[in-house]
Amino acid sequence: MRTRVKICGLTTSDDIANAVQWGADALGFNMFPASPRFVPEDDLAELTQKVPPFISKVGLFVNAEASKVEALARQARFDLLQFHGDESDDYCAQFGMPFIKVIRLSSDMALAEEIKKFPNSHGILVDAHDEVLFGGTGKTLDWSNLAEIDQPLILAGGLTADNVASAIFQVKPFAVDVSSGVEVAKGVKDPKKIRDFMIAVREADRPLSHNASQ
Repeated sequence: MRTRVKICGLTTSDDIANAVQWGADALGFNMFPASPRFVPEDDLAELTQKVPPFISKVGLFVNAEASKVEALARQARFDLLQFHGDESDDYCAQFGMPFIKVIRLSSDMALAEEIKKFPNSHGILVDAHDEVLFGGTGKTLDWSNLAEIDQPLILAGGLTADNVASAIFQVKPFAVDVSSGVEVAKGVKDPKKIRDFMIAVREADRPLSHNASQ
């Protein structure tokens, strides 16, 4: 099975075009006002309308008011919600939409126990823990701890074209999620880095697909 790719923190139509050109499966739009990748509400619908069919539009929220999530999800026609804060499973499930819950993994956290707290989640995204930031930190996880988790995972945290193959070999995630790893500055995506990242993922998938077919 090939590794799916979500490119997160897109802010321009060029970002979308480049991600689509190189085969991203999902595009993430940041609704957290404190983020350098924040998409203003006035720009949201126009931006997400540029996403072609069969590519998922993901709305990223951090401890947002439920009414705001509902309004923006309608406006952008998100296919999937991603909750990056301290939200509970009940909070995430109340919108009647598929959702991903992000777990910001610290060294003393029992990931398997954290995952059990979100039975309604359609996926668990594991990201590096930071005391201040909610994602997009560029910090890399200790992938060796994730290989033992017997559940589909979406892997994030410091991924780049240089290390994503190693992450895929070690963890075999369902998907990888990249933001800062394809940027030249916070919130500024680089077409070449997007291309290189997507190529690296596809190259990493080749031996895995070959082994699965034997």
